[in-house]
Amino acid sequence: MESLVIPVLILLLVGAAVLLAARAVGRRTSGPKASAATAAGSTPPGEPVELARAAAAKLNEDQHRRLYALIAQGQAMAAIKLYYEASGEGLRASRDAVGALAAHPQPFTPAAPEVPEHDDDDAPERFPYRYRAIASKGDVTREVSSNMLNDEIYGRIRTLAKSGDTEAAATALTKHSDISLKQAREFIALLDD
Repeated sequence: MESLVIPVLILLLVGAAVLLAARAVGRRTSGPKASAATAAGSTPPGEPVELARAAAAKLNEDQHRRLYALIAQGQAMAAIKLYYEASGEGLRASRDAVGALAAHPQPFTPAAPEVPEHDDDDAPERFPYRYRAIASKGDVTREVSSNMLNDEIYGRIRTLAKSGDTEAAATALTKHSDISLKQAREFIALLDD
């Protein structure tokens, strides 16, 4: 056990030296040049702040939390190793990234969720409200309530029904509601004048 004390102390001293060097480099490069770029509203590429942003974006929430815990504990070598394994970058790039992250702390920002592309223009979309469509003829009244209907879609369905294309209107109505095709046909029959 005593034989490991000296190598561990050397490792800690090297880690502290790397951390101090990274901070010194960060302070040196964030002089008047960085303040002029910040005043202009942008950061030149290759600057430590930009490097820190790019490095933080490569980490998931758990890795981000663990990396900053290691930096706070002064375990620079462990932080570099963690970043190296998480990002897949080289050792030198990992060292620079951890130095930039230590000098310019970055909050964790989750990746934006992907928005699915709508290939079908007529695909149903859910709205935050329920739309009620009522059709009646004589004593017969039918109602369709759905959060996939709105005035525009219901207008298209009515236009199809009035033009005589009742099957297309019924199909569109079933697509934008939770009723069966038989129920949709009965509803469309009440619209057809």
